[in-house]
Formats: sequence, C-alpha cells, structure tokens
Amino acid sequence: MRGREWHTEHDGVTESLPVLHMSALETVVVTSALALVAARWLPRRIRRRTSVGASVLVFVSGVALVWSSVRWQMMPVLAGAALLLPFAVAAELRARSGRPSRGTRWWAVAPASLACLCLIAVGPAAAWALPVPDFPALSGPFAVGTRVVQWTDADRPEHATRDKDDRRAVVVQLWYPARESPPDARRASYLGRTDREADVVSDALADYAGVPGFLLDGLTRARTRAVADAPVAHGDGRFPVVLFSPGLGGVRTQNSAWAQELASHGYVVAALDHPYDSAAVVLADGRTVRTKVTATGDADRDEALAAKWTAVRAADLSFVLTQLDRVARGEIPGPVSGGMDTSRVTVAGHSVGGGAALQAARQDSRFDSVIDLDGFPHDPDAEPFPQPVLALTQDVRGDIDPDYIPRLTHVLSLSSATSYRLTVPGAAHLTFTDAPLYLPPVESLIGSRGRTEGPRLTAAASLAFLETTLRDQPDNLAAALAAYGDLTVHAPRGGT
Repeated sequence: MRGREWHTEHDGVTESLPVLHMSALETVVVTSALALVAARWLPRRIRRRTSVGASVLVFVSGVALVWSSVRWQMMPVLAGAALLLPFAVAAELRARSGRPSRGTRWWAVAPASLACLCLIAVGPAAAWALPVPDFPALSGPFAVGTRVVQWTDADRPEHATRDKDDRRAVVVQLWYPARESPPDARRASYLGRTDREADVVSDALADYAGVPGFLLDGLTRARTRAVADAPVAHGDGRFPVVLFSPGLGGVRTQNSAWAQELASHGYVVAALDHPYDSAAVVLADGRTVRTKVTATGDADRDEALAAKWTAVRAADLSFVLTQLDRVARGEIPGPVSGGMDTSRVTVAGHSVGGGAALQAARQDSRFDSVIDLDGFPHDPDAEPFPQPVLALTQDVRGDIDPDYIPRLTHVLSLSSATSYRLTVPGAAHLTFTDAPLYLPPVESLIGSRGRTEGPRLTAAASLAFLETTLRDQPDNLAAALAAYGDLTVHAPRGGT
C-alpha cells in the first residue's frame, strides 16, 4: 500500500507497520532513557523514585548493551541517557545529604530535556528505517538447508586479470529442501559463511552504493531461515533446480528470501557470485575479489560493457549447471548429490542477472524456462529460443527508460513458447530482492509494497510459473499470475 501504511506477514499473520525492529534489551534502554527524561516533569512526590529507578535501569541495560555489541542505532540513545545521568545522580546525592534542592525554572530545563528526547528518539527511528532483516516464515512443507561451494572452470580463462594461467572461478550458494533440524540449530548467516565474510561483503555493498559502511551493519547480524549443511529432505523423486544470477554489483545472497521460499516448496536454488562483478567475493583460499564493473557515463560504451558482462554471466550459469549435473550423477561431491533433477532447470536473475538468464537460455538448451526479475536484455545477438519466460517488471514510465519495455517485449516475442510479462503495481527495481527487508521504506528505493510484500509476491509468482514449467501442473498459469499485477501474455508466433 502507498503512504505510511505498510504490512508485513509473520507466520501467516498480517500486521501493520511501523515495527521498531529492536531487541528486548534495546527496548529496555530506550524505555528507561525516556523515563529519565520524563522524571524531571513528574510531580515532586514521585519524581525521585522514578529518577532513581530509571537511572539504575538505563545504566545496567546500557552497559549490557555495549557489552553485547551495540548497534549504531542505539548510540544516540546512550548519548542522551549519558547527558541525563549526571543530573539525576547529583539530585539524588543532594537529597541523601539533606541539602535543599535547588529549583530550576521550567523554561531553563525544557531545552535540555527536548534535546535529550530528540537524541533518544533517533534510536527507534533509525532501527525502524534500517533494521536487521527479519526473513519471512516459509510457507512450503520443507525446512531449508544451505551450503556454499566453489568451482573452477579449467576451460575458461579469467579475463579480468592479466595472469594467463588464472581460470574462471565461481562461488555458488545452494538452498535446498532439508529435513527438520533440532529447535536449537543455529540458522545460517545472511551475508557469509563466517563473520569476516559477512563484514567484507557488507562493507563492499556499502562502498558500491556510496554510503557509509555502518548503515548496513544490520546485514552482518541477520540470520536466515536456512540451516547450514542440514541433511537433504526425502521427497517424491528428485528436486527441480533453479539457477540465479544477482544484479550488477549484487551478491549471491541478495534474493535469499526468494530462494528459501522456493526451496521450502521442493526446489534446489543455486545462486552465483560472479567474481570481479559481484560487489565482493570471498574465495576458498581467503582472497577477496572486489568488483571491477563501473559505468563510464557514455550510453553506447556502457551498453557494450553491459553486453560483455552479461555474456560472462551467461557462461557462468551454463558452467554451474554442468557442475550441478556432475553432482547429481555422483561424479563430484556436492551437498544435494542424488537429490537434484538437472533435467528440469530454470535459469533466473535480477537486473543484469535477468538479462544474463535470457542469454544463457538462448545459448544453452538445457535450461527449460527463464525468470527475469526486472532485467534489461543486453544480448546483442538475440535470436529465437524455445523456453517460456516469466518477466516481472516495475511500472516503468517511457520517459524514464524508453528502451526497456520495447526491448524486453521484442525478446519475449522471440520465444517459441508462451511467455508472460507481469507488471507489479507499486514496485521499484529493488522490490524483487531482499532490499525491502532492510532499506528505509522509501518508495523510490523499494517501492510502496511494504517490507515483506515485494519478496512474498516475487516468490509466489515465481512458484506459479515453476510449477507449470518444471512440474507440468495443469493450473491456469495466466489466471494465477494475473492475481499479482498487470499481465501481458506473449503467445508464440503463429499461436493465438
């Protein structure tokens, strides 16, 4: 919904926002700090008790918060409390010594109280605007496991380096249907296998976005719904596969909510980090590879670069499918060996990753269908291809990007299967990623669909498409997709 009304879903329950996204300890610190401000304005008979109680509580909880690794959002709260505490302590010492209390005019106290109140209010506001992402509950019948692997393509040189012996390496994170883990099993970190990797990736994403690193420190604290290395679930047959390529400068985990939801419904999702393209890739040997992808500002030059980056990504996707097929056949070790059906595969991506998915499908007939999440096709040699496509787009006005929809429509018309373009009302480019879970709810950034509605809708529409293209479900796909936005059906040439 638009404006200030937002909705989120937790375990099937819809609730209204704002939600402050603060821990119990943070809530205690804020509440006691507010009580300390309010104590000065209470009737004299209860002022002292309130001031003493609030002072003790804010001191103890503040020390505990700092000891447990305080978030930057709480620093203004602690600063406001620190300004108030000396006055509260001084007043209590005077009272205990029997010295008369020195009265202060209200108009002299009001500015200081207001300043401290503003400092304290910054904390909850910042926690609401930039929260630690809380991943929605999974709706499928399976729990979800995850594991990260790295594969090197011995047949392909790494063109981003000058070392002629350097081969192209790709880091892949798998989300898969898993057996239920014990209740105390630790859920996997969002951004990396280790705290160091999470810090490196978070800093790289902030650098790429041009914002201070501390603004995204909530990402390093986030835990997903998946459990690392959980045992693979037993299903009826093997699980279909979905490959995913992130956006330009994005990382393999940027669509974790989407990937986990698909895995909970019986799909193996393999998301790629593209070295020298993704914001940061931490390799198995400990090296960190930062992005070398930058725009020049020249439209023709940038389009040529985008076509080059897209081609590299398309080759990465085909290589990873080859490796997954080897895992499925038991030729190389892998976390879902024997559980994947690599004869049923969809290739997907967001932004430039969506363009790479379209190009990979055209070049590699092993892909059965394509999901393009608001991605511009950059393939300069677009030709007819046999796979159906689901393209989810924001409502792009022609004066903002006049080439996008015509170019996408042309590519969809080249498919010899029925394809679908779903325009999602209220969506922005990042609506189709995890970004709504942790960025400020600003319409130009994440759209107007709230914290969880964008990721939920993206997964629901993707599942409807996957059930039809990979599992041959007889449902009316057009009717199912139309429930999520404005649908345009692209019938194959010669079709109706």
